[in-house]
Amino acid sequence: MTLNVGDPYSTNDNITLKRSQSLTDDWDHAEEGVVFNPDPDSGLPYETDLWAPEIHNISGTWYIIFSETPDYDSPPPLVDAMCPFAYPAINHRMFVLKGDGPDPWTCNFNMKGMLNTFDQFVIDGTYFQYNNQLYMIYSCWENTCSGWPANLCITQLSNLWTVISNLTDRRMISVPDQPWEQVPYGRPVRLATNEGPEQLVNPATGQSFVIYSAARVSTSFYCLGVLELIGNDPMQYQSWRKYMEGCVFHQNTQAGVYGTNHASFTTSPDGSQNYIVYHALTTLNPPSDIYRTGFGEKKEMKSPKAALKILEREASAPQTVHLRSISGTLCISSVVVENSHKFHTYAPHCGGNELDPPAGITILPPNWVNQTSSYNCFVF
Repeated sequence: MTLNVGDPYSTNDNITLKRSQSLTDDWDHAEEGVVFNPDPDSGLPYETDLWAPEIHNISGTWYIIFSETPDYDSPPPLVDAMCPFAYPAINHRMFVLKGDGPDPWTCNFNMKGMLNTFDQFVIDGTYFQYNNQLYMIYSCWENTCSGWPANLCITQLSNLWTVISNLTDRRMISVPDQPWEQVPYGRPVRLATNEGPEQLVNPATGQSFVIYSAARVSTSFYCLGVLELIGNDPMQYQSWRKYMEGCVFHQNTQAGVYGTNHASFTTSPDGSQNYIVYHALTTLNPPSDIYRTGFGEKKEMKSPKAALKILEREASAPQTVHLRSISGTLCISSVVVENSHKFHTYAPHCGGNELDPPAGITILPPNWVNQTSSYNCFVF
């Protein structure tokens, strides 16, 4: 995630860059500029329904990666007829824009091309860097018309816009095989979802993680899960380990924040503060699938990985969380909450005072520890 250059987001018709003096400012009044505005009548494959843009600075050059479709998510009747269900997003593909200057706020972003995903559905692509190799991880189907479940696939790149893997080399590194990744809870196929991947690296240990969205985007159960790279080859399924305990970041019904998902991570200019930026719903009954609100929270921590265990937030105020490592175990030493809302942390492997989850909150397994203990630790 790039630092302090702005937040790219999609209005569904274009890609807009916003910038502010603070990540927790009122972004409705932030400075903004459109960086990509395709003509919906151009006949090009990237003209409608722009989703999930990301901005990256790699080797000093700015890139924006996003998905788009040529048909307003209304595929031709013959395409629709070939599939067992109606899949409006079947023609979504990934595209790359390249900036022509050092400042993303003033440079022009030009289309480099479509990333080859073997003429299959793809959304939410992100770059993954490991051992000087470049990869793309994205949400995929098993085949052209499978539709569900939505999985996480990885493919290798030679540069930011060129795939060198072929279809047989592509690997699914995560499938929504856990009940909390499925909607309704435990249903194995329809609406079972892994998407919205994002790389997160522990700078102290070099560990690489993928934080991803699980369950269904239009429901309150949408949440964040974690994969850890434990092998040396990201292209192998066995190189990845999923944290099975459940969501590591999820809804807070008491604060009116639902479906917390698709997170990015960044820092303050001096590197002393870590932020998670994500979108969520502010109502249980949104008017559409794309009704979402952005949130930013500050986490003061030794390791970005630790922030993923902060499971509740108060929508009206940020929280500051101080973390430290004790004998290799990440611990919360103090929690500052800028309101009176009771704060909990998920600590399934530590001792302490166990509490029932707050009313309306469901998490599996239901182990909660009061933050008033001297330490509240969690082990990965």
